[in-house]
Amino acid sequence: MKTIKFLLFYFLLLSFSSRGQIFDSIKHTYFKQITVESIKNKNDLLRLEPISGVSIFSGKKNEVILLNSIDANITERTARQVFAKVPGVFVYDMEGGNQLNIATRGLDPHRGWEFNQRKDGAISNSDLYAYPASHYSIPLESVERIEIVKGTASLQYGSQLGGMLNYVTKQADSTKKIGFESFNTIGSFNLISSYNAISGTIKKIKYYAYYAKRTRDGYRENEHTDYDAQGVKLLYEPSKKLSYLFDWVRSSYVYKVPGPLTDVQFEDNPRQSTRFRNYFSPTIQIPSFTFKWQIAKNLKLQLLSSAVVGQRNSVLFDKPASFNDTINTNTMDYNNRQVDIDRFNSFTQELKFLQKYKLGSFENTLIFGGQLITNQLHRTQLGKGTTGTDYNLTLVDPIWGRDLHFRTKNLSFFAEHSWNFTKKLAVNIGLRYELGESKMDGTIVYYSENQIPVLIERKFPLLGASFEYRLIKNTSFYGGFSQSYRSMLFKDLVPSSTFEKVDPSIKDADGYNLELGFRGDYKFMKWDVTGFVLQYNNRFGTLALNDSLGNFYTYRTNIGNSTTKGLEIFIQGNWKLFKNSNLILFTSTSLMDGKYTSGSLRSGSQNVSLVGKKIESVPNIIARNGLTFQIAGWSFTFLMSHTGASFADPLNTEIPNANGTVGIVPAYTLFDFNSSFKFTKTVEFKMSLNNITDKQYFTKRPSFYPGPGVWSSDGRSLTASVIFRL
Repeated sequence: MKTIKFLLFYFLLLSFSSRGQIFDSIKHTYFKQITVESIKNKNDLLRLEPISGVSIFSGKKNEVILLNSIDANITERTARQVFAKVPGVFVYDMEGGNQLNIATRGLDPHRGWEFNQRKDGAISNSDLYAYPASHYSIPLESVERIEIVKGTASLQYGSQLGGMLNYVTKQADSTKKIGFESFNTIGSFNLISSYNAISGTIKKIKYYAYYAKRTRDGYRENEHTDYDAQGVKLLYEPSKKLSYLFDWVRSSYVYKVPGPLTDVQFEDNPRQSTRFRNYFSPTIQIPSFTFKWQIAKNLKLQLLSSAVVGQRNSVLFDKPASFNDTINTNTMDYNNRQVDIDRFNSFTQELKFLQKYKLGSFENTLIFGGQLITNQLHRTQLGKGTTGTDYNLTLVDPIWGRDLHFRTKNLSFFAEHSWNFTKKLAVNIGLRYELGESKMDGTIVYYSENQIPVLIERKFPLLGASFEYRLIKNTSFYGGFSQSYRSMLFKDLVPSSTFEKVDPSIKDADGYNLELGFRGDYKFMKWDVTGFVLQYNNRFGTLALNDSLGNFYTYRTNIGNSTTKGLEIFIQGNWKLFKNSNLILFTSTSLMDGKYTSGSLRSGSQNVSLVGKKIESVPNIIARNGLTFQIAGWSFTFLMSHTGASFADPLNTEIPNANGTVGIVPAYTLFDFNSSFKFTKTVEFKMSLNNITDKQYFTKRPSFYPGPGVWSSDGRSLTASVIFRL
């Protein structure tokens, strides 16, 4: 309206001047009131700008989710709702929403460890080279948007074949000295959650701070969560060219683990528990400092220094589901539990430059920089814990079964250039060079000390190229190729018994992403369709061998390669029905075929070829279809999520074993309903009805934590939230 008034005033002045009349003699013309009405489209999936900050996203498959604009169960982190419009997101339901366990393109979803995970650009993987799971549990109420760049992100962000996943948190309120937000939720299974934040701007300083608390009993018996998180963000901008950001976040929770089930137990009662003395508790802090400097009009610098510090603790009666946790008749007490503690100390320094320049009439962009990462993971395992039932990490014997250190130093350099050859065509070429080593040493009570040290050296030159050809406004073809690698996990390097050996020449896995897509929007339609190939080389596994004396042993080494091919489809239609109302229909579907192309794996005392076998946890189809209806301040979203069947092991075992660790993971279809209503600018209401049909299902058969076997996913639940913003 300000713009309209200014234009009217401007044209009136021109009229006065042209007529050469004084004000009193002008004829007055009265315009009818102009009212512009619109309704904000919810649940829209956005894209990153071709050049954003000090990064190049032109020609890359990417998605941006605005958390405040979607109908989803934010408090319980229902991933199928949050990532509903990102094709191919495989969701692993574990720990009742304490973590987001997702993957794309047929990779392993455990704690999202196939992604280079970040919070506001700072790495949040606990140890990127030894244990890349993200144990940091960010409250989604604090997140403004989630940025996803698929596998072609490797050149700018480093290792992990899955790409980059960045949680961008909310910014300070720039309009007032103090603002307040409170997000309060109650729900099924005694869920109580409260998130409270203050923010504001005082002269050149902006601040944002929050505290979150959540408790929940869980869907299954003997399941419970106590969670809390805090964060503080201070931004000092002495000028338009300089900014200093100090950030600190922390999350901590204690999860009472209900234990795995066998298939028979799951069919009998999926809500039952096999454990009541098992606990898991990670406490993670991520401090970071970001310095940004606009050195010149076309030259930017960004320095990011961050750390991941904390512990992953567990005390478990760690046995398969077929072993009952009962009173030992010899001691007349429960058996001793196993205590494991991981201590993370990961530090990252990242320096990036962005230079823009003109070549002819077109602007081009160059980014370059380096990254230094030093990690030390101290792992103590197989501690003899108490016979009690509470969360207690006390050892009754001071000697750890395993006391190991995994130390990593990694230096990388990267550069990527984006050329605009015409108004329509942009081509990007990049290079990254990774140089580093990881060393394991320490003691294992059942293993000879001189056989433990393992040294993994890495020298990876990574190449990549991408392009984008813009047909018309907001419509383009894009594609790219990018190499990447994935470091060997600490857990896979630790021999589990005296009959197991680790290949001293074992090496990190590597591979590449290849993609070609067509995306855009025209009138009421929006789409993004992508074909991809993900090559995964030097996968890790165990072989059965015999020594020179004929003695049997197992050998941990690189076992073979795999290829996943697929099609990612997102199509959305948006229709204005009548005044202040919209109807949105969408489909987000991924078709995948993941198979082993070489290698073999131990089965009993034999090695079985994997060629032609399907990759575990890779369903042929993942489809999410939704409908959103908006009218005035109301929004209603109905979502159908379907995930096809998959195998739990590389040998493609179909019939489940007695412990439930192998066998088919059946297909399942879920229905969710979410709604929101904005009463005023300061009060909003949200409601989620999850798994409307109370479908009993599970998403994966884990072979390690939280325990080998079947893990029931949540049945029907209801949550209601009230949000205040002042």
